[in-house]
Amino acid sequence: MRILVTGGAGFVGSHVADLLAADGHEVVLLDALLPQTHGGGPPPWSAGHDLVDGDVRDGALLRRLLRGVDAVCHQAAMVGHGLDPSDAPAYASHNDYGTAVLLAAMHGAGVRRLVLASSMVVYGEGRYTCRTHGAVRPGPRREADLAAGRFDPLCTECGAALEPGLVPEDAPLEPRSTYAATKLAQEHLAAAWARQVGGAVWALRYHNVYGPRMPRDTPYAGVASIFRSALARGEAPRVLEDGRQRRDFVHVTDVARANALALAAAPPPGGFAAVNICSGEPHTVGDLAETLAAAMGGPAPVVAGGARAADVRHVVAAPHRAAELLGYRAAVGFAEGVAAFATDPLREPAAVTTTSTVDG
Repeated sequence: MRILVTGGAGFVGSHVADLLAADGHEVVLLDALLPQTHGGGPPPWSAGHDLVDGDVRDGALLRRLLRGVDAVCHQAAMVGHGLDPSDAPAYASHNDYGTAVLLAAMHGAGVRRLVLASSMVVYGEGRYTCRTHGAVRPGPRREADLAAGRFDPLCTECGAALEPGLVPEDAPLEPRSTYAATKLAQEHLAAAWARQVGGAVWALRYHNVYGPRMPRDTPYAGVASIFRSALARGEAPRVLEDGRQRRDFVHVTDVARANALALAAAPPPGGFAAVNICSGEPHTVGDLAETLAAAMGGPAPVVAGGARAADVRHVVAAPHRAAELLGYRAAVGFAEGVAAFATDPLREPAAVTTTSTVDG
C-alpha cells in the first residue's frame, strides 16, 4: 500500500513509518517540523523517507499528497498538558481543525481507510468499583483532599474507598484537559466521516507511550522523558502525589506495530472502532521512576505530593479488544523497556515558547 503518515517525523509517527517501510509499504511522511518541536530541521531518523515539510491544515497540500494513497495513518497532533488554557486555540486548531481538513481531503481523493492516533486521556478517570454500589464514576477530586494527601477518589454514593480496575473501550468518556477534549473530538469527527462516506477508521487509544525518539525538556514531554532528563542532570526524579497512581506504560515499538495491524485489518463493524493500545502490565508512576533511576544509577525518586488540575488518579487499560480485533499484544515488557530507555536516543531539546508544538 501507499500510506500517508501525518506527524511522520515525530515520536510515534517515525516508528510507524520505519515499520511500514520495512514491511514493504510505500510511505510518505507529512510533518510541520515546527522549531518548538524539532529544534531546527528534520530529525536524522527521517532521512530514508519521503518527507514533506507541511501542515496538516493545508488542504491544497493534502489533496496533492493523497493522490494514489491507499490509507492514512494520522499521528500529527499537539500533545501533552501544555502550559495553561492559553494553549486551547492551538490545540483545537492543530488537532481538531487539522483532522477535519484531512478528512475532507481524504473524501475528495477517495481515500477511505484511516488509522487515528487517539489517547487514553479520553476516559478521564479510570474504572472503579465500590464494594456496596458496584461500578461507579467518581467525581472530581477535591482540592482539600489533595492538599491533605488524600489522592484516591471516593464513592459518590457512600464516600467509601474505591477499587481501581481495567478500563474497557465502552467506559464513559470524560476528558479532563484541553488536549483530552481535542482527542475525543478527533474520534467523533472520524466516526462521523466513516458513516458519511463508508470509510473505515481504527482509533487507537494509546496509553503512556515511551521509548527512543521521545521528546525531552519541553512542557509537552511525557513523564518518562521528564524523569530521564532529571536523572541525566544528576537530580532525583520528582513524583507527584504519592507515586502510587497507576498507568499502563507501553513501548513505542509496540504502538507502531498496532498501527501496522490496524492498517492491514478488515474494516471495523459500522466503520469505526476504538481500541486500547497498551502493555497489559499495569505499574505505578513511582515504579517507573524507581526502575529508571536504578537503570541510570541515579538518585532515588522524591515523592513531591501535590497534583495538577487535569491529572487523574488511576487509568489502566483493558487489553482484550485490541487482541481480539487486531491480534495485537505487547511484546516489550516493562523492565526490559525501561532499562533500554535509560540510554535510548531522545529528540534533542528544542526552543520552547508559549506557541504550539506538533508531535507524531
